[in-house]
Amino acid sequence: MSTSFDPADLRTDLFIDGAWRKATGSATFPVENPATHEIIAHVADGSPADAELAIQAAGRAQAEWGKSTPRERADILRRAFDLVLANADRLAAIMTAEMGKPLAEAKGEVAYGAEFLRWFSEEAVRIGGDSTTSVDRSTRILITQEPVGPCVLVTPWNFPLAMGARKIAPAVAAGCTMVFKPAELTPLTSLALADIFRQAGLPDGVLNVVPTTKASTVVGPWMSSGIARKVSFTGSTEVGKLLLRQASDNVMRSSMELGGNAPFIVLADADIEKAVDGALKAKMRNMGEACTAANRFFVHRSVVEEFSEKLAKKLSELKVGDGAASGNDVGPLIEQKGLDKVESLVADAVAKGARILTGGNRPDGPGYFYNPTVLVDVPKDALLMSTEIFGPVAAITAFDSEDEVIKLANDTDWGLVGYVFTEAMDKALRFSTELEVGMVGVNTGLVSNPTAPFGGVKQSGLGREGGKTGIEEFLETKYTAIAV
Repeated sequence: MSTSFDPADLRTDLFIDGAWRKATGSATFPVENPATHEIIAHVADGSPADAELAIQAAGRAQAEWGKSTPRERADILRRAFDLVLANADRLAAIMTAEMGKPLAEAKGEVAYGAEFLRWFSEEAVRIGGDSTTSVDRSTRILITQEPVGPCVLVTPWNFPLAMGARKIAPAVAAGCTMVFKPAELTPLTSLALADIFRQAGLPDGVLNVVPTTKASTVVGPWMSSGIARKVSFTGSTEVGKLLLRQASDNVMRSSMELGGNAPFIVLADADIEKAVDGALKAKMRNMGEACTAANRFFVHRSVVEEFSEKLAKKLSELKVGDGAASGNDVGPLIEQKGLDKVESLVADAVAKGARILTGGNRPDGPGYFYNPTVLVDVPKDALLMSTEIFGPVAAITAFDSEDEVIKLANDTDWGLVGYVFTEAMDKALRFSTELEVGMVGVNTGLVSNPTAPFGGVKQSGLGREGGKTGIEEFLETKYTAIAV
């Protein structure tokens, strides 16, 4: 396996109160390369006792960290940004090894994740307030913004650097301490990021990282500790609902970025070449393992054949293989469970009348690979129309009218992102207004951007990450009345 990191230099321990330490009982778990099944490393497997040490450290550190100046916090974030870029090749190689995405895509994620550090370094010094006078002029009203307090951060495996950066950066900028549980499948990138913050001068106890194979026994105690004041979670709607129930017991602030079922709509007047290019970005980023991935393709009947054939041709030309090897465009899925899910969803759609234009199978050899697939004539009752695919499968259904496709697009419990391709501005604005989603891509298949608020509606979540609103999730507003 070609890498640019030394396995002996990987951080594999817990990070608590500024120190690397073994898990209680020295328990560990293996991290697998999904392309080769090679064991990359064994990582400390945190326990409830370790979770308690972490949340206590975050609680102790909060008072002093909350008093730090915005400029101090900004400087730490800026140093972390520089260190991430300086270590880009190493971080990308670690990510590709444990997660599978092609190395070029992993380098893109490193650059994307780093931008959250730079963005929030600039937002830290812009935390504001207000001042006014009461209506009877007897009181001066002072409005300030203060850190929420210790935060519980839980991230998924599909974007291990970007998701960590997107949560840690605004918490640091706001003056909050953190306990962080990275995904069991991809802890190495998260631990490498924690080490960068250590090198950047983040004080002891501000960021505490506890990987574990038993998420509920670590996150549960954090949620019920009475110390944590906020939870920020990215993952499944099912787990998000569980955390919201736990948060309610202590009235914790909550940010939830949950599942998606993104519609990708191609209207009759769309530029088909532009739509196909957008479909490649919206579907194939991260092998389709993204909450923003286009899940349901609705294409006007007058252009569905042209769009489908051109998309199938593009996907069939992509090279599938180990992401660490040069020239490969599509890496493996993350684990056997994900591969089984994709295979069963495709089989269900075909059994109900869908046709395969390309793909529809897995290549020979090791690894959790699945060939890029285009399905046409997908019926509305196919399971993949109501299930997040999380794989390289484009399911295409024809439609006849705008009213029909808006209804189809909104016929889901989720509402993270929607994509629409049209050359008419009035139609673009109509779809932007009527799609029940938190984000809309018009003539683009890529909406994620550190300078924009990321998040969904309905069962796709609560709150926003990134943009000017991202730091507000970690701030409380305080009003002080001053007699004059």
